[in-house]
Amino acid sequence: MTFDANQLMLDMKAAATGVLNADVSTFRGFSDRQVEAIAKQSEFVAIGISTGQITAETKEFFLNSIEDMTLSFVKTLRGLVMVTIEKVWNAVVGVIWKAISTATGLVLPVPVPPSSDADS
Repeated sequence: MTFDANQLMLDMKAAATGVLNADVSTFRGFSDRQVEAIAKQSEFVAIGISTGQITAETKEFFLNSIEDMTLSFVKTLRGLVMVTIEKVWNAVVGVIWKAISTATGLVLPVPVPPSSDADS
């Protein structure tokens, strides 16, 4: 039996990095667009309030819409992060199980990621 722990560490890092590099560009593009939209909407509301186009009666409506946009953005970002964590877990565990299977000749079933609900 041969088992190279140093190579396994390198393979684990490579697996995690591959997932993270792909997903970071997705996060960056999504968050850039969303942050820009929230900033523009905030600018429109600020101008509207300053010029009186948004009245005291309608101000709360427009401020609430910015809160809703922000909450939606954060919830979506949280979902993307959770998916990425699971992808990294799958990639790293896959590398570990393959190394153990190769060294022992056993075919190990890849475990299911732990539920994120347990962490709450």
